[in-house]
Amino acid sequence: MTNFVLVAGAWLGSWAWDEVVPELRAAGHDAYPLTLSGLADKRGVPAGQQTHVQDIVDEIERRDLRDVVLAGHSYAGIPAGQAAERIGDRLTRLVFVDSNVPADGESFVSAWPEGRARVEASLAAHAGFWPPLPAADYTGHNLGDAQIARIAAASTPHPGATLTEPAVLSGALDGLPVTYLACLPDSAGPSDEVTAMLTGEHWRLTTLATGHWPMFSRPRELAQVLIDAAGKGS
Repeated sequence: MTNFVLVAGAWLGSWAWDEVVPELRAAGHDAYPLTLSGLADKRGVPAGQQTHVQDIVDEIERRDLRDVVLAGHSYAGIPAGQAAERIGDRLTRLVFVDSNVPADGESFVSAWPEGRARVEASLAAHAGFWPPLPAADYTGHNLGDAQIARIAAASTPHPGATLTEPAVLSGALDGLPVTYLACLPDSAGPSDEVTAMLTGEHWRLTTLATGHWPMFSRPRELAQVLIDAAGKGS
């Protein structure tokens, strides 16, 4: 049995995994969707990037979880990657779900310099928070109207400090067991940095023909990707 710890990206909470969790449990595993500080039901809790890293580490250690597959979607790949390094032999595999990947000393906004000024301007205009996407931005991601309405209604402003604070890593992530899930046609594939890491012996690439939010658009298929990443087919 694998313990899946699931962390969704910006603006989202544990609710984002509502359709994935039953699939994992039906296959005989345990699943622990996590809301990061400052979001969803934890809205109002002060948070920086290291707060989010500690949220993940604390959840795993509090529950004394072993054989952990840690999944980080989108923004959450940054704190999940750091947390994976800190939980030691509790980790079975780290899964980046169409996500950003942390680099020591770099922040979320460092990875896309063409959008950094726009994000920082948005934070300044919204009291230090990144406002949720409008419903129109979810089109083209294999989502139905009802799904888009649900996501837009449930999303909460994202704490800006988590986006601008640098990651802290003590070693290279290419030494960790990693599966990178690239969602297509949302993107042409992973970044150059991720592609370089995929040449190593510990990383592997998988793809899913859907948009950037597979937990909503392809929950069953995403659950299977996670199970396969654990090396325990259903």
